[in-house]
Amino acid sequence: MLSALHGRKGWQLVIGFCLGIVFGFLLQKGGVTRYDVILGQLLLTDFTVVKVMLSAVVVGKIGVHFLRGLGMAQLHPKPGSWGATAIGGLIFGVGFAVLGYCPGTLVGAIGQGSLDALFGGLVGLLIGAGLYSELYPRLEKAILHRGDFGELTLPQMLKINHWWVIFPLAVGLVALLVLLETAGL
Repeated sequence: MLSALHGRKGWQLVIGFCLGIVFGFLLQKGGVTRYDVILGQLLLTDFTVVKVMLSAVVVGKIGVHFLRGLGMAQLHPKPGSWGATAIGGLIFGVGFAVLGYCPGTLVGAIGQGSLDALFGGLVGLLIGAGLYSELYPRLEKAILHRGDFGELTLPQMLKINHWWVIFPLAVGLVALLVLLETAGL
């Protein structure tokens, strides 16, 4: 069903745009586009961000694999490496530490009119992207492919059906969500 969209780039853009609006709306409604909520998460006093992220992981993981089981979606895991993970984490961490937004919450905060996100975050995002693209040839040669582990997934590594990973993970994450909520965090 969804494979019919592969040759229709215009529809892919329209669907992506609409899903992006829904995603931004949900981020804003969840409160994770507000600086004080993100700061509260970093100070471990407000776990709204963790609760929203864990909820998204559970729903997304089950939804994607359900669609996959119906033949409506395919997984396309990207190859990974420890070097690329370290560089990506460093870039993400520096950006998050300097302004307190990740790329998704930054765009949501801009959409709700946060001036710090617009002037600091957007400028920082563009500078960071420019620096990365400028340094990419050197990073690719020296770091990005170190510790290459290919297109490995946890079920492949454990040689088990994906539901044996998804179900316990979902139960554990829901239990953690309940624990956070009952603790008032």
